[in-house]
Amino acid sequence: MIDEMRKQLARVPFVPFSVRTSDGREYSVPKVDHAYITPRGNRVIVTDDKGTVAILGPLHINSVIEQPNGA
Repeated sequence: MIDEMRKQLARVPFVPFSVRTSDGREYSVPKVDHAYITPRGNRVIVTDDKGTVAILGPLHINSVIEQPNGA
């Protein structure tokens, strides 16, 4: 899934997506600057406009879902 996230973050033009984790939560990535993958790929950081930060382990990321309409 890390490779899929890298592809999504590198897309031009950027297409919003969400990250679904093994516990069923979804984290929205409406803009490219709302997600960061550490250089080693062992953590994914997702933040929202309110400043809430989620630090995710790659083993818990189940899917990356495109949201072309930003919903």
